[in-house]
Amino acid sequence: MTADAALGAQRALTPEEFGWLRDFLSDRTGIELKAGKEAMVMGRLDRRLRHHGLASYTEYFHLLADGDPLENQVAVDLLTTNETYFFREPKHFEFLRQVITSPTRRVEPWRVWSAAASSGEEAYTIAMTLADGLPTGQSWSIVGTDISSRVLETARRGMYPIEAAAKIPERLLRAHCLRGRDEFEGFLAIDRALRDRVTFREANLIELPGDLGTFDVIFLRNVMIYFGGETKRRLVAEATARLRPGGHLIVSHAETLNGIAGQLRLVQPSVYVLPSTDG
Repeated sequence: MTADAALGAQRALTPEEFGWLRDFLSDRTGIELKAGKEAMVMGRLDRRLRHHGLASYTEYFHLLADGDPLENQVAVDLLTTNETYFFREPKHFEFLRQVITSPTRRVEPWRVWSAAASSGEEAYTIAMTLADGLPTGQSWSIVGTDISSRVLETARRGMYPIEAAAKIPERLLRAHCLRGRDEFEGFLAIDRALRDRVTFREANLIELPGDLGTFDVIFLRNVMIYFGGETKRRLVAEATARLRPGGHLIVSHAETLNGIAGQLRLVQPSVYVLPSTDG
């Protein structure tokens, strides 16, 4: 086989190379790449090898090890999982509505953190829920963070394929989304008034910025399944430190804080509260 032909075929990933990549991702994000993900890795990174004209993953790893910050970010973007959609696990948004409309929980302003915001669907679902449930004139804001600069570009743009509307309740769809026309045919856009309430910023969950502030509700969903035990413990402690007394931490239904909840108290499956100091 000629060199050009070899470059035209998908490169094989050796066990040693997979181990190097597993350590690379763990060191930078805390995510543990499980055995059996070799095909996923090759599918996502093969284009980068082609882009640089490299014949093996070892050559690509040397490129990353040389410290090119742009290529390191590209690799992290490609390897982090970003599956999300509007109103995913809808019971959480029903609970959020109950919290913000409770007469015993008066907050001004409300602050909510979408900690693994991905391409923005979760943050905008939270925004729709707050806009619909809080009184007119009530002050509120949302911060969405993610390690991937690529998905955050989509989040800030607030434009999605029209199929994404399938799980948005019709009333909220009409109130907060616009149907694209002309070159944007086939897309929906989040209304500007809603987008202005949401700030997206790049952040690594294992190295959180110190200026995030505190929150009344934190959504930390569908991300801890990728972390090891000690990383989970540290992350829950960091999230707890950013909760206001009486605030809630929400994880996915597939996750649990058993053994790592610390000060948090279970309210219902996947929902925890930080008790108020006054009881």
